[in-house]
Amino acid sequence: MKILLIGNGGRENAIAWKIYNSESFKKAGGKIYTTTGNPGTDKYSEAINISSTEIKKLIEFSEKEKIEFVIVGPEIPLSMGIVDEFQEKKIKIFGPTKSAAEIESSKIFAKKLMEENNIPTGGYKNFSVNETDKAIKFISERNFPLVFKADGLAAGKGVMIANNKRESEEIIRDFSEGNTVNEAGFNFIIEEYLDGEEVSVFAICDGENFILLPFSQDHKKINDGELGKNTGGMGAVAPIRKFMTKDITEKIENKIVKPVLKAMTEAGREFRGCLFCGLMIVKGEPFVIEFNCRFGDPETQAVLPLIKSDFLEMLLKAGEKDIKNYKLETNDYNVCSIVLASEGYPDKYEVGKIISGLENVSADCQIFHSGTKYGKDINEVVTNGGRVISVAGISDKSLTEAVKIAYENADKIKFENKYNRKDIGFSQI
Repeated sequence: MKILLIGNGGRENAIAWKIYNSESFKKAGGKIYTTTGNPGTDKYSEAINISSTEIKKLIEFSEKEKIEFVIVGPEIPLSMGIVDEFQEKKIKIFGPTKSAAEIESSKIFAKKLMEENNIPTGGYKNFSVNETDKAIKFISERNFPLVFKADGLAAGKGVMIANNKRESEEIIRDFSEGNTVNEAGFNFIIEEYLDGEEVSVFAICDGENFILLPFSQDHKKINDGELGKNTGGMGAVAPIRKFMTKDITEKIENKIVKPVLKAMTEAGREFRGCLFCGLMIVKGEPFVIEFNCRFGDPETQAVLPLIKSDFLEMLLKAGEKDIKNYKLETNDYNVCSIVLASEGYPDKYEVGKIISGLENVSADCQIFHSGTKYGKDINEVVTNGGRVISVAGISDKSLTEAVKIAYENADKIKFENKYNRKDIGFSQI
């Protein structure tokens, strides 16, 4: 079986690793191709010199190589309609159509969908850049803190929290001038702040039915203690046992995932793929912070090591509208995945720094490459992004042990201007 994996970050490295080790892939004598690739994905796949957004070229490549299954990692090609175009060519693909992907590409669309279908979420009001006066008047009538969200895709950087009127006005000005998230913030939401425990939920959906993967918790802020700027994610742990209960799980299924899938189908936007539900658990009740239309990064690096059953088969079943006939089995592991970043991220940072120590990691640790590339030859790996590597410590004893393994191995990996948080997973221990 020939598979094309769209994307070349840490999430795609984890997906390639998991597919490569799936029994169905081995039995089929499978081969994976990855768009542009990186030194991590190259261990499991062959890189092709086509970017994830060059849809026509990807289709031409798939037809020429007789690709049997395509898996889309990032949100941008999904928002561009890559699934629709591959489906027109009768090529199997995992991911939602362009109209279904709007659940992520437009925060306003997602909020209205939840409002109309009684799906629990924070109260909100949306504005455009032409309505800044109205927005400022609105915040003067609200209690702080308030959450500001860019409507469009912003690589995890489109959410800001204001603690007072001055900060609110600065965020509105930032959105209207396109300073941080460009045109993604020309339409935006002001939302009530929910205080609770965050949890990330992956629902593998076939349009009607779904499977929930083990829950994880992302660490979004750049600094320890969840302080500083928002990032794409500085680390994640899974599974979440400390505050998740059977009752909360049932509420997630019945109050969120089922009604969302039903509403999307009724709107002519049937959702197939991975529905990422970013939730806040407030006094035992789940509220939606955001929906994404794909696997999250860095949560994927923490969740996939927990899956024992055939991962490739699960993705195929979802694409074939047959997820009800897939039995999910999980390992009784704990995972802590730490992101090693370039100092300066999420703002300006340097690249091209030589990475050492990758060969020294222990057997109970998995390394996933995000922003890396080859240096002077294939034996030299250098930094090539803000988030560079995810270091996943895996333990069959406890989360405490997984955290210890992750940090011990993170310390073995060296590069100039390396930065990572020192408290990933601590809140769950």
